[in-house]
Amino acid sequence: MKKLIFSLTVLSILFTGCSEEDETATPRVPVTGEITGDITTSKTYAFGDYTLRGIVKIKSGVTVTIEAGSKITSDVSNGTDALVVENGGKLIVNGTAAEPVVFTHTTQEPGSWGGIIMYGDAPIVGTGGVASATSEDGLALPYGGTNALHSSGSLKYVRVEYAGKKITDGTSEMNGFSFYSVGSGTVLQNLVSYKGADDGFEFYGGTVSLINAVSYGNYDDSFDWQDGWKGQNNSNWYAYQTGTANFGMEIEAKSYNNGFWPVVSGITLKRAAGTQTENASVEYDAIQFKKQGNGDFSNILIEGYTTAGAVAVRIQDAATNTDQVNGSKIKLTNVNILSGTTQIGTGSSSFTTTFPTGQLTTSTTSTGASLTNGAWSTVNGTTLLQ
Repeated sequence: MKKLIFSLTVLSILFTGCSEEDETATPRVPVTGEITGDITTSKTYAFGDYTLRGIVKIKSGVTVTIEAGSKITSDVSNGTDALVVENGGKLIVNGTAAEPVVFTHTTQEPGSWGGIIMYGDAPIVGTGGVASATSEDGLALPYGGTNALHSSGSLKYVRVEYAGKKITDGTSEMNGFSFYSVGSGTVLQNLVSYKGADDGFEFYGGTVSLINAVSYGNYDDSFDWQDGWKGQNNSNWYAYQTGTANFGMEIEAKSYNNGFWPVVSGITLKRAAGTQTENASVEYDAIQFKKQGNGDFSNILIEGYTTAGAVAVRIQDAATNTDQVNGSKIKLTNVNILSGTTQIGTGSSSFTTTFPTGQLTTSTTSTGASLTNGAWSTVNGTTLLQ
């Protein structure tokens, strides 16, 4: 009996010791390093703190992986910084809600660097219906391909801060996230574009879809696209405009009357009181359609667009009104417009806009985007989901 009691006592101590060790697990220590130049060999950047120097290009045939929880910081002293995925290259950045991957800048000033720029091989429809074009990011790279299913990689729980750099020639611009002819095989989920000096997210053609996105405090448009972008599985887009901002969504198609459109469900567009447009422009509406832009949008919440002259939905030009509105290629279902914002406006008194039956419906119960807050959507202790 004494031997049995002794054995049980020893086992109890052993199990208790294991429990205490589990509770005091050693935290991970981030490695440090630098990301620079053309990347010509596939590699993985372990959990760490990295400095991004210059325009880094992931070349065709190369896959770059960055582990969850990493932080990549650019520095204005190096000139123009950006992370570019060239057509044929892949970027795999799969963070988590608790351990996002954050791309930021030392200055913490909007417009300090160029953000993440992805190129793919999906189709575009440019000016006059052309199938290829030249990028407007200062790199002058061609985009537009033939593979709608192409993959440029995977971005999950990624936050880009203080991007949207304006190139010195005055015509070339970078955004928080720029997607040039990116295909539907690419995964874009739980992304944040925070306080950039241009658009939060911009699509240049392609077929990729964006799920769970936050555009916060970006100077130009929260969401923008052109070149016949037609992602079909977009959901839960949240925009909060504050300080300086233009349109919540700017939608165009290079003046090409097309027969396809993107589909987005669950959209929240909010504008804080006192928010001013760039350079005193009149770009203050929640959603603007121009140059034959179209789309199918549902469950939309619009709040705070109360500047004199602002509207919830603006049709900018007569051609878009004739071909897209009257042609039932613009559909807005269950739109909840708060704050007394006027519903519809036009860019000219030469035409009036009347949506066909069922193409614009309102609702007082639509809630817009449905997102779960976490470290991925929190900056300096403040949630971005206002």
